[in-house]
Amino acid sequence: MKRAAWIVVSLLSLGAVVWWASHQQEPRMPTGARGALWLVASIAIYATALGVRGWRWHRIMVLSGVQHRRADAFGLTLVAYMGNTVLPARGGEVLRVAIMKKRSPAGLPEIVGSVIAERLFDLAALGAIFAALTWEGVAGAPTGRLAGDIAGGAIAAAAAGLAIYLALRRRGHFESFAARVRPFVRASKLLARPEGVRLLGISLLIWLSEGLTLLLVGNALALHLSVFEALLTAVIAALAASLPAGPGYAGSYDAGVLLALHASGIAGGAAIGFLLLARFVVFVPVTVVGAGLFLTHYGRQHLKPGWKQASTRSFYEQVR
Repeated sequence: MKRAAWIVVSLLSLGAVVWWASHQQEPRMPTGARGALWLVASIAIYATALGVRGWRWHRIMVLSGVQHRRADAFGLTLVAYMGNTVLPARGGEVLRVAIMKKRSPAGLPEIVGSVIAERLFDLAALGAIFAALTWEGVAGAPTGRLAGDIAGGAIAAAAAGLAIYLALRRRGHFESFAARVRPFVRASKLLARPEGVRLLGISLLIWLSEGLTLLLVGNALALHLSVFEALLTAVIAALAASLPAGPGYAGSYDAGVLLALHASGIAGGAAIGFLLLARFVVFVPVTVVGAGLFLTHYGRQHLKPGWKQASTRSFYEQVR
C-alpha cells in the first residue's frame, strides 16, 4: 500500500506538471557570462548548505553519544542526498543509516534516532518559516492563511505535548513506553535542551541558504523574485517533496515550485526554465559527488567496519 501511494502521487503530480508545461512557451535559459556566474553562485550556496547539514548531523550524534567519524557525517550526508535522487521514498536515508552502522559501534536505533532528530529540526524550521511568510502574506499566501495557522498551531501543539510528556516522565509515568523508545528518541531530546536552540538556529540558516539558492537561480534567468518569495518557493517545494514520491521527488517537488512561482507572478516559459535550472542546481551536482563518494569510499568493497565490532551481520539482517 505504501509503495503504491508514492507511485500514484508521483505519477499524478508529474503528469499534471508535464501537461501544464506542454501548453507553455519554450523554457527560458541563462544567457551570457552574467547568467552563468549567478548559476555558479547558486551551486556554491547550495553546496555550503549541504556542508552545514553534514555538520549538524555530526553535532547531533556527538551530543547524543553516537560514536562516529566526522568525515562520515559529511560524506554520508551527500550519499543520502544522492540516494534520495535515484531511489524512491527517500531511500537515501536508509542507505546512510546502513553505511553508518557499518562504520560506527553505535546501535542501529541510536543511528536511526539521530536521523529522526535531524528531520524534526528541519520540520520545526520549515514550519516556523512557512507560518511566518504566510502570515505576512508573501506572494499572496498561495497555500492560504489557514495553512500557516495549521503550521504554527502544529509547532505550538508539539512543543506543549513534549513539555507535558517530560513533566509526566519526571513523575515516573510511561516507564515501559520510555524504555522501548529511548534508543530512538535520545537524540530528539535535544529539541528540549539548550543545545537544541543552537541546532534549530542552524536549521533555520540551512533553509535560508536554500532560499538564497533559488534567488540566485532566478537572477541567472533575470527574473524579478524577492528574497522572501524565493524563500517561500524553497519552503513550499520542500513541504511538497515530503509527500510520498518517486526518485528525485518526481512531480511533488515540481508542483511545489510551480505553485509558488505562479503566486509570485512567474509563469509560462520563465517558470519552466526556473524549474529546470533549480532541479539542476539542487539535484545534479550532489548526485554526481554522492555517487562518486559511494563508489570510491563507501561501496561494497569498502564497507569494512571502521570500529571493532562483535557482529558483522548486514544491516537488513539486523532490522528483521
